[in-house]
Amino acid sequence: MSRPRTLGELKASGYRPRSVKDELRENVIARLRAGGTLFPSVVGYEHTVEPQIVNALLSKHDFILLGLRGQAKTRILRSLAQFLDEFVPAIDGCPLNSDPLIPLTHHARQAIDVHGDATPIRWLHRDERYQEKLATPDVTIADLIGDIDPIKAASLRLDYSDERVIHYGIIPRSNRGIFAINELPDLQPRIQVGLLNILEEKDFQIRGFPVRIPLDVAIVFSANPEDYTNRGNIITPLRDRINSQIITHYPLTREQGIAITQQEAWTQRSSGVTVEVPAFMRELVEEVAIQARRSEYVDQNSGVSARLPIALLENLVSNAERRGLRTGEDHVVTRVCDLQNAVSAVSGKVELVLEGEQEGALNVARALLGRGVKALFAQRFPDAFKPKGRKQRGVTHDEGEQATSEYRPILEWFSNGNQLSIGDDVPGADFAKALHGVKGLPQLASKYLEPKDADEAAVAMELILEGLHQSSMLSRERTDTATTEYKDMLKSMLSGLGED
Repeated sequence: MSRPRTLGELKASGYRPRSVKDELRENVIARLRAGGTLFPSVVGYEHTVEPQIVNALLSKHDFILLGLRGQAKTRILRSLAQFLDEFVPAIDGCPLNSDPLIPLTHHARQAIDVHGDATPIRWLHRDERYQEKLATPDVTIADLIGDIDPIKAASLRLDYSDERVIHYGIIPRSNRGIFAINELPDLQPRIQVGLLNILEEKDFQIRGFPVRIPLDVAIVFSANPEDYTNRGNIITPLRDRINSQIITHYPLTREQGIAITQQEAWTQRSSGVTVEVPAFMRELVEEVAIQARRSEYVDQNSGVSARLPIALLENLVSNAERRGLRTGEDHVVTRVCDLQNAVSAVSGKVELVLEGEQEGALNVARALLGRGVKALFAQRFPDAFKPKGRKQRGVTHDEGEQATSEYRPILEWFSNGNQLSIGDDVPGADFAKALHGVKGLPQLASKYLEPKDADEAAVAMELILEGLHQSSMLSRERTDTATTEYKDMLKSMLSGLGED
């Protein structure tokens, strides 16, 4: 079905104008009745953030999303365009996208006066009706609202109060659409004042001249909670005019975090090497982010972005891919040792407090990787430190004995003078062969991690050794030749004393 091309055809079609917020409200209502997912690319907000956004749209509110970095604020704001009509008519050539039945500018009115019902109409797609601006200290009123163009005034011989001499900013040009301001607190207070009339009266003035143009625009914002509430960078009248304040959050469960990382990370490569990521390795990657959000070395007011596990998983896959290219294997599995070469994805993603700066970014990143291994090991395997001689609350003597005895064959193998060296770049067959030589290790890996094949089983065994090291039951050393050596803890400690 062809759309009307002139004002006369539009009138004959029965078209009736409606505001942007009415349009958003009615389309949200239709989507709710139809069922399905409202924000398909956003995970973990279905029962927390999403209902509040829907309520704001149903209430026809301008709203702000408050959240730390990496909480999908910008993605949510951009996805609001899906609730606009697919196409809406506008007078062709009008800088403010005037509705054909409500001409706003001199250009629109003149076009109708000259052409009447033959006035040409263009159709705006919903993607053209979403605009956003990153708030920075150098943003000016001219950028957002507009300014007088003296050259245009002189060439047209017009007074500065004539709207034809205005150079419109991004907000007026977003008329009949959605305008988003990211990181609102970074706007200078004098610039924030310029938004007051737009939010409340939906009009604007330029340099005090009596030019008043009513705008039809939905304005949404994003900000960091610390900047928004503590620094005082938001002027009170502006905060009062933002109708709804919605708090975002990081994934509430590890499963949600895994789903986000799997959705966003680039893991399907075309190098000819197929990289497999075991399920427990995906859990480990997410656990690193969880530990970073609890770490005393990390500034929790800054937050730990969801981009950390995404980048970490990508680096993990890349290191396995690099190994496959070197060894000539066309199928490889990510290993725990690959984390050591993926550490750059962690060190650049966290803001450190003073204690963290003193430790050093690289050391903190490696510590977070170790904490992730330790936490996952504690969740998937029995506690090796349950007492054997006394009854613990909720733990019987037999359970404590069983938990400790499960690791005994492994620890005794190392205490008998054996040690294990694993090269990061050794082929998968050699890697698995070395690990299978540790007594009791294959059985324990099979019991608690349930690997689906022999390649995953080897990585599961490596995870156990690393977990025992992080639990201070095995010694581990990294050599300059990218080799990891596991030894008996006591012998390593005694060897450091020398002959004395």
